Amino acid sequence: MTFYLRPLAAATFALALALPTAAPAQSFSSDQRGEIEKIVREYLLNNPQILREAMTELEKRQALADAEKHRKAVTDNSTIIFDSPRHVTLGNPKGDVTMVELFDYNCGYCKRAMSDMLDLIKNDPNLKVVLKEFPVLGEGSMQAAQVAVAVRMQDKTGGKKYLEFHQKLLGGRGAADKALALAVAKEIGLDMTRLEKDMASDEIKNTLAESFQIAEAAGLNGTPSYVIGTEVVIGAVGLPALKEKVNLARCGKATC
Repeated sequence: MTFYLRPLAAATFALALALPTAAPAQSFSSDQRGEIEKIVREYLLNNPQILREAMTELEKRQALADAEKHRKAVTDNSTIIFDSPRHVTLGNPKGDVTMVELFDYNCGYCKRAMSDMLDLIKNDPNLKVVLKEFPVLGEGSMQAAQVAVAVRMQDKTGGKKYLEFHQKLLGGRGAADKALALAVAKEIGLDMTRLEKDMASDEIKNTLAESFQIAEAAGLNGTPSYVIGTEVVIGAVGLPALKEKVNLARCGKATC
């Protein structure tokens, strides 16, 4: 579907560029408009490369519009993105750059991206990392996220216990659900009676609602997704790209 839509969009864009814009459409008779469209059609047929150029320009403009939308969404929701008490903070809590990651415990790309996050924490002492559960891949993901929030509520070690849980569950085999998440929580020595009690609290619902609020505002439609500085990054883009985004937020350059 995309293969056909993009050339069509490009052709429409090219036609819009070619048609005069100084006067409204009503100023042309049907014969005149037909003649203009004929000229444009013949021009595009004789110069098909214009479609590629128009498509490139269209995508460029769309990327700029999306980036501006993301920046506004980050600014408007900065408190719950960066300063909410309902998330886990790793790395340097007073770091000069914050990287927020929204993830799903059943996301294969999130599993591979976990090593990128751990590498950044290890090698960047001035980076603050925020983890937010964003369960979008079914009931099992929602159950695992609910357990994860309860783990965070019980963690008094500055995120270390949560990170242990996070690595074991996200890095483990099999589909994540309530049973598997509870088994991991028990394995790392958490109070299971309290965990079950916390899972029935409003804090679970409110925490996950915040993640979905951020996603809706910023147009996040997959996992992992990141907010780095004022920029939104969607997808497992890899360690080099994440480092570059962190540096851009820190000093305005790809390498600081």
